[in-house]
Amino acid sequence: VHLAESGGGSVQSGGSLRLSCVASGYTRGCVGWLRQAPGKLREGVAGIGSDGGTHYDDSVKGRFTISEDKAKNTVYLEMNNLKPEDTAMYHCATDERICPLALVAGFGDWGQGTQVTVSS
Repeated sequence: VHLAESGGGSVQSGGSLRLSCVASGYTRGCVGWLRQAPGKLREGVAGIGSDGGTHYDDSVKGRFTISEDKAKNTVYLEMNNLKPEDTAMYHCATDERICPLALVAGFGDWGQGTQVTVSS
């Protein structure tokens, strides 16, 4: 599995960022994003299934949008109305299970991550 993230950065509260992930070599059940803040457990943020269906953690619904360009093997996470509590390392991730399970139970593989910092 090869996952390469980009697009992180620092923004003020209310700002936007777009993360990208080039993903290859995985068995598709769910591809998406998880995040981990210092001192906290990893949490699933968003996922897109093999049928194109999208799934989100309640904390980001209405603010984050996951999408993909299959021709480019790239998954995107558009993040709007960012809040300080969104500050974390964001990792592109894959799992052989369906997204509802992967988001709750944890993805099987994830990349090095890209840092997102939101200041108030």
